[in-house]
Amino acid sequence: MQNRFTFKDFVILGLLVIAVLIGAGALVSLERTFDVVKGIDRRVGELEQRVQSIASAPRAAGTAAPNSSAPSVAPSNTAASNTAAPSVAPSNTAASNATAAAGRDESWARPGVPVEWQPLAGFPSEPRGVPGFREGGEFVEVFEGQPKKVVPFLYADVYGLRVLDRVAEPLASYDPFTMKLRGVLADAWQRDPDGLWLRVHIDPRAAFSDGTPVTAADVKYTFMDFILNPSIDADRPRSIVADSIESVTVIDEHTAEFKFKQVLFSNVSNAMTYAILPAHYYSRFEPAQINQATGLLMGSGPFKMAVLPAGPGDLARQWAPPSDIPLVRNERWWAGRAALDSYRFKTIQSELPRLVEYKNGLVSMILPTAPQFNETLRDPRFLEENYALKWINMRSGYTFIAWQTGKRGETGRVPPFHDKRVRQAMTMLLDRERMIRDIWDGIGMVAKGPFNPEGPASNPAVEPWAYDPAKARELLKEAGWEDRNGDGVLENAAGEKFQFEFTYSAAGEIAERIGRFIKDAYTKAGIICETRPVDWSAYQSITKARDFDAIIMSWAASAPESDVKQMFHSESTAKGMDNWMQWRSAEADRIIDKARRTVNDEERMLIWQELEALLADEQPYTFVRVPPWLRFITREMGNVNTYRTGLVPDEFFRAESVLAPTN
Repeated sequence: MQNRFTFKDFVILGLLVIAVLIGAGALVSLERTFDVVKGIDRRVGELEQRVQSIASAPRAAGTAAPNSSAPSVAPSNTAASNTAAPSVAPSNTAASNATAAAGRDESWARPGVPVEWQPLAGFPSEPRGVPGFREGGEFVEVFEGQPKKVVPFLYADVYGLRVLDRVAEPLASYDPFTMKLRGVLADAWQRDPDGLWLRVHIDPRAAFSDGTPVTAADVKYTFMDFILNPSIDADRPRSIVADSIESVTVIDEHTAEFKFKQVLFSNVSNAMTYAILPAHYYSRFEPAQINQATGLLMGSGPFKMAVLPAGPGDLARQWAPPSDIPLVRNERWWAGRAALDSYRFKTIQSELPRLVEYKNGLVSMILPTAPQFNETLRDPRFLEENYALKWINMRSGYTFIAWQTGKRGETGRVPPFHDKRVRQAMTMLLDRERMIRDIWDGIGMVAKGPFNPEGPASNPAVEPWAYDPAKARELLKEAGWEDRNGDGVLENAAGEKFQFEFTYSAAGEIAERIGRFIKDAYTKAGIICETRPVDWSAYQSITKARDFDAIIMSWAASAPESDVKQMFHSESTAKGMDNWMQWRSAEADRIIDKARRTVNDEERMLIWQELEALLADEQPYTFVRVPPWLRFITREMGNVNTYRTGLVPDEFFRAESVLAPTN
């Protein structure tokens, strides 16, 4: 029997085709509608945030909150004339607690204790709406040294922290305008009036980059199972957390409570400012795998690692040095949407190649040397296309030389610096004003102690040690060091020559100038100084092993007030802590312990001043220089703002055209 295609069949087929076309059109329409709804939802979120900002009482940029313990610093745009990026007013400052708490569920809270509700998390300055705004593009930041790893709490330098800041988020961070803690993952908290507990509520919207919600269990895991796990090489943060936090308890899915071991001024900061890790991800790995890893970094922030192992069997996919560290936008960021598609970290250890790549448009931001900064300011064409930023902020630190006062590494040899008269002499033999003038082209000031010289912890009665070679020779002779045989070299009573090794990072011309200056200064005084340039990546192993006589480094702050126990307390000579010079002082221990237990800000500042006076006398460090932050950023980037906390690259965008200079 032969099949025949009839008119009826043709009609039916036509109707089917029409039905399919209508269905496809409906699906396209539905998809477009969904995209529109998503866009409207995002804009509504932004409008809600702005409404909250308008309803609040904003504080002027650059001013400290009343009774704040934050140090007084220069305004947020103190760059040379016509070189600074604009500072901005707060875009989402919190309303009063009473207003913010209205209609909010506080069933999670302890009764009778005020709840401190926080503004919505987001950008300090919302980039959308800024002239020239557009989405897309990449920002390339340059590292001056090569990081060995970017694993949370296992990184060894500021470079690991810079990557972590883009990818992971803490419960709270320091507000760039008020310098007071404000919520990030946390939308509210309660503080024990007696200072022994803290209850934190997590924003229910918060989620990690794989879409998994952030919960109280993640908070507990981060502290109790990761940082405090002795099998994980998180020695430095563990030493701080173990001294402060006794336990973390899960109250409910979004509520965690910290119990503190003792009343310390830093308890709340210790609990709130560490990045929260996803337990469901890191628990897949054994501690040994975490310790050996280089790129296991997952968080809830605006960017995420471009390549990340899915589990233990996928470790070959992680980032490893010396390649660039590529990040991509976290499309699931719960607090907003970064404008940039990607963010890349690139290591260039030498100063001239850094500047050449920057001027060739291959990177977006560099930290110039002081001579480079001054030289480029003389070129008006450079300033037309680049921000040349120079300002003091919370993260401004100091450069120092640490003197080994204990046994050096495995050799067991004790350098001459166990005697404070020798350390004082070593400081007086260095013309630090000339160092700043000749090496750093006059940018910076002579350091006198570990506290920001503009802040309330700095002792106004303490002055930097003066350059005084004659007085230094007297002190060295007093300590038993003099030229006993006329060969121009100092010896002790046993005939041993005064010689030591000076370790510094071989990272370019500035480092070489420092090495030459140090060697020449001490050679003139009859001291044999052998210079030891090393790669930056070796610094951690050198300090961890206490394998140095003298070493130059810098500390950068991560909070308005630093807890200096980590550097100067006798307990901090232990493994993993930062008293590498093994300096011990019962009086310093007493002062540090007293300051840490003093909650009243004004009283604590006076105690810190007492410590600064003691350190000035003892000179476990020769405090060399306090530098401002220097940055070159291409004006192709928009929404570049200088804050009291530094920069917030998350809010940058690649503008449609080069922006005009900002006055």
